Amino acid sequence: MKKLRATLDIYFEKFDERWQALPLRKQHKYTLYFFVGYLLLTAGVICKVWYDTSKSENDMVIKHIENPVLKKSESPARLQDTLSTTLKNKIYERK
Repeated sequence: MKKLRATLDIYFEKFDERWQALPLRKQHKYTLYFFVGYLLLTAGVICKVWYDTSKSENDMVIKHIENPVLKKSESPARLQDTLSTTLKNKIYERK
């Protein structure tokens, strides 16, 4: 972990030296570009959230809760795949 930290420190020092070597005018230009990019990204996210919230419907759908075990779409063979299910059905005369 210490080796990783040392490697990152060296990398960031080199990066800082390269940044300081740039002329001041170019530093201002790059900073302005990054700020404009961040501003556009933020505006895009705000517009997307605003669009999604204005588009959403305020309808609440209330339905009955269905038992997933007793769904009509499943075949009877799938429900009777274990011995215990088969025995319980025979005992209680379920079909």
